[in-house]
Amino acid sequence: MTLELFPPAEEHPLQFERRLQRQGYKLVAGIDEAGRGPLAGPVLAAAVVLPEHFELPGLTDSKKLSHAARERLFPLIRQQALAVGIGHASPAEIDQLNILQATLQAMLRAVSRLSPVPDYLLIDGITPLPHAIPQQTLKKGDSRSLSIAAASVIAKVVRDRLMVHYDRRFPGYGFSGHKGYGSAAHRQAIVDLGPCPIHRATFRGVKEYLPVRTSP
Repeated sequence: MTLELFPPAEEHPLQFERRLQRQGYKLVAGIDEAGRGPLAGPVLAAAVVLPEHFELPGLTDSKKLSHAARERLFPLIRQQALAVGIGHASPAEIDQLNILQATLQAMLRAVSRLSPVPDYLLIDGITPLPHAIPQQTLKKGDSRSLSIAAASVIAKVVRDRLMVHYDRRFPGYGFSGHKGYGSAAHRQAIVDLGPCPIHRATFRGVKEYLPVRTSP
């Protein structure tokens, strides 16, 4: 069972990090993902270690921010963070492992790319990572921890930019607009064009339109 570090009432956006630092953990990484729900594209994860005295007005859960706000915050987080790690899992890995396990793999890759190495992890959600570093999961962590909020912005911006790139590689699906999510226009494009190489073959809305394999 996951235990909260302390009750959520009247939380300061850095109180999780500060309490851990008082306990002796100097490098606390916040971890979040972007892209669990789409029908296409990878799942992205980011891990961010913030300095002890960090302030960035407007930083919160990336889902609550406009595109312009995320783009404004992205370079500021990169400049001020002590470390930023980014990891992803491909559509093929998602199909092979399932979306939860692929997300955990992306998070592990993000943590592995942090330098310096963190001594504590704050993870958005309820699923811990299979990692030896001490850690805590936080429900709605991207709204409760600035480290996780920073990671959510990094992951979202990187993934959105990647989907704009894929829109040029695979025209006709509208990836730059919906970023792979199951909008009506995207679903109709799958019907009309069939799935492309970055679609998630095991997801409903895609698998029904894959070519039927016949036995030799």
